[in-house]
Amino acid sequence: ISGIIILFERPIKVGDRIEIGSTHGKVLKVSPRATTILTNDNISIIVPNAEFMSSRVINWSHNDDKIRFHVSVLVPFSSDFDFVTKILLEIASENPDVLEEPAPDVRLESFEENGIKCTLLVWSSSLMHRQGKLKSNINKAINRKFNENGIHIPYPQRVFTIKGEGLKEQT
Repeated sequence: ISGIIILFERPIKVGDRIEIGSTHGKVLKVSPRATTILTNDNISIIVPNAEFMSSRVINWSHNDDKIRFHVSVLVPFSSDFDFVTKILLEIASENPDVLEEPAPDVRLESFEENGIKCTLLVWSSSLMHRQGKLKSNINKAINRKFNENGIHIPYPQRVFTIKGEGLKEQT
């Protein structure tokens, strides 16, 4: 019955990019009994259609073939957020896999223990199935551009005070 529902309601179809449980991939085939999903590692996984009725399914391409990526970066508290935003948007515009529309955006997410967490939001349709590659390419560009512009990604720092008999206080 699950297969018939999938075939008629079409919550997933051949070519869709989906996640069900820990399985991520492209739908290759939908039959009355099972659905075949091809992972990024070129592994075909056959999922019984009953799982689609009882599990949460994320369909990345149900209505459209573009998805939004979130690339977070930590910058020092002393950073000029407008300048950081300008650089991140330049990085997005220079990446051929990032769509111009919808336009990329930068968000100040939070103030963390060691710096300001910013998130670059970009849309892509060409690397929808290779999210790690797009994020890696953007992170490499962030590292390069930040170094060129004197923005250093903060790292955790700790101060220890040692006290003891016969010892001077040191910090």
